[in-house]
Amino acid sequence: MDDWPALPYHEWTATRDTLHMYTQVVGKLRLALSPFEPEWGNVPLYVTARGLTTSPVPYGDVAFDAEFDLLGHELVLRVSDGGLERIPLRPRAVADFYSDVMSALERLGVDVIISAVPSEVASPIPFAADREHHSYDPGQVSRFFRVLSRVDQVFKEYRAPFVGRTSLVHFFWGSFDLAVTRFSGRRFEPPPGAGVIERYASDAEQVCAGFWPGNERHQAAAFFSYAAPRPAGIEQAPIRPPAAAWSNEIGEFLLSYDAVREAPDGRRAILDFLDSTYEAGASRLGWSSDLIQHDRP
Repeated sequence: MDDWPALPYHEWTATRDTLHMYTQVVGKLRLALSPFEPEWGNVPLYVTARGLTTSPVPYGDVAFDAEFDLLGHELVLRVSDGGLERIPLRPRAVADFYSDVMSALERLGVDVIISAVPSEVASPIPFAADREHHSYDPGQVSRFFRVLSRVDQVFKEYRAPFVGRTSLVHFFWGSFDLAVTRFSGRRFEPPPGAGVIERYASDAEQVCAGFWPGNERHQAAAFFSYAAPRPAGIEQAPIRPPAAAWSNEIGEFLLSYDAVREAPDGRRAILDFLDSTYEAGASRLGWSSDLIQHDRP
């Protein structure tokens, strides 16, 4: 189906892994310079009409942003005083990309020190030393962006009627997924032994849904959904569409991207998954039904 292009994991793994590291370099700029927000709300990237952006990042009396143009295949760095730098996206090592980004920021007058080691990956290689990841296929990247753009639209539709606190639809460069989270407003204590990322990401009752293009643990693009804290019996909840199911391995509900591609209405299949898994989590956590605004104009 044209609206939902194929995204076979093994066909673009090398490019995916390199792009993941590129987004980590840029995402860490925002992490270093933006005021901290609950559940790491200050760190994600956001889908634009052409790719992914940091949105404006404060820096002294000015602001700058960084946008991956995944159609024109360049990273664009812009400063509110008029400064502009463009870095081509092409096959080259993460180490060289990292060096180019930091040099461009220096020319723009942005002096920043980032944590120069990837986050949330099994075997992190410091950016300055990473010559393992060097693949970049423009066609594969543009195809991924087409998928991301379509998913972003559906997630925004799902997000719209929730009257409680909710995240924006955002792209986490650590886990390399697009996500949107609804909150009840109640706090809870993260599990014992939780690392720093989990401690701040899982300190509020939430139902989170997202999309990832696959990783080593789950080598296929899929939609996911979970509630935190995990309510007893949630894995038995009836959810839609029929292709969706609870994964004991992941500990979340999953709907494969291929099932969405094969559905008569992919958008409807995603919304059914999001709505039914939200209900499964929210009802078992005792959330008010008034959090959903049904009388849309």
